[in-house]
Amino acid sequence: MSTFLHVLFILILAIAALILLRKGVNFLIQQWRRRAVLPESIKRIETLRRVLRYTVTVVVAIVAGTLALSALGVAIGPILATAGVLGLAVSFGAKNLVQDYFNGFFLLLENQIRQGDVIQAADKAGLVEDVTFRYVRLRDYEGNVHFIPNSAITTVTNMSWEYAYSVFEIGIAYRENVADAFDLIRQVSAELRADTEFSQKILEDVEIAGLDKWGNSALILKGRFKTSPLEQWGVRREFLRRLKQAFDDHGIEIPFPHLTVYAGQSKEGVAPPFHWISDEKRRTAKITRAARKTVEKPEDSIE
Repeated sequence: MSTFLHVLFILILAIAALILLRKGVNFLIQQWRRRAVLPESIKRIETLRRVLRYTVTVVVAIVAGTLALSALGVAIGPILATAGVLGLAVSFGAKNLVQDYFNGFFLLLENQIRQGDVIQAADKAGLVEDVTFRYVRLRDYEGNVHFIPNSAITTVTNMSWEYAYSVFEIGIAYRENVADAFDLIRQVSAELRADTEFSQKILEDVEIAGLDKWGNSALILKGRFKTSPLEQWGVRREFLRRLKQAFDDHGIEIPFPHLTVYAGQSKEGVAPPFHWISDEKRRTAKITRAARKTVEKPEDSIE
């Protein structure tokens, strides 16, 4: 009976310790939240809260289980020694599992990934829904969920760290005036930033890099907006929509891919004559060739 009471007392203490530790974690998180100013700091604090709660639960459960076994008369010394040897063997056999926890620890310690970020890691990209010592859970644009073990993460591309750039490439026809196109881009970007819906999303005026390259069918103009995190895609879509309308209103051609045919020239520098055959003449020539073949080989026509 005393053993049962001893085990019950250990369990009650464990539950009480777990409640107190969780309240302590919540209190610490609240203090951090009050000092946090940037949304990125709040996301990091939320990630740490979940990890700390999980860690506290595991530690209390292990300690309580060990004390309960000791109260039941089970010698925990050999068990701990066996667990140490078994853990060493498992660490060699499950090398990737151990590496998951090490990588997860440093990912959280160095604040590389936070819940709510949009990242690309291990050839997958999406919104971070969960970060643990074991894995990172992503949800992509199509709603697919990816569980990425931390050991598979060697490089992290965070697309929502403090700010982002919305990069655009605009193609115009070779006959258009580049300076006029730049003026129109600045005008549309100023109107977009003055819009109440986008004024908080765009942090600075448009930055025009210039004429980036000569394409096969168009001159490519390149520039970018500095935006708030996760707003770069929406800003770019709205800007392109408005710029398309502005180009139409001002008669600036957005060219389709086209091909210039070069017939070549002789050594004397004289180009061979180029003859255009209409569709009607081409059909007439086909009928003439078919009729000639029928006259020369009537048996083929019978067959």
